[in-house]
Amino acid sequence: VRPILFKERARDMPEQLVDMQWKLGMAVSSDTCRSLNSPYVSLLLKIAEPSGQISQKALEMTIPQFQNFHKQFKEMAAIMETV
Repeated sequence: VRPILFKERARDMPEQLVDMQWKLGMAVSSDTCRSLNSPYVSLLLKIAEPSGQISQKALEMTIPQFQNFHKQFKEMAAIMETV
């Protein structure tokens, strides 16, 4: 990892996670299945793009997918603390 120099332009900067919101939901039915009764996690990510504009990305995951996502996020945070 190298320090960012002032002469670098904004478009050379990576996207940054600004905010993350989540909620737990329950899918009770769908067009193809009358009785799902399946829990899911809904995520809303706010990302600052190199242009300075904020965009939003929405994701839905099953509970096992969210648990894996959480594990990977914790691993990334641990690595970033060492930098």
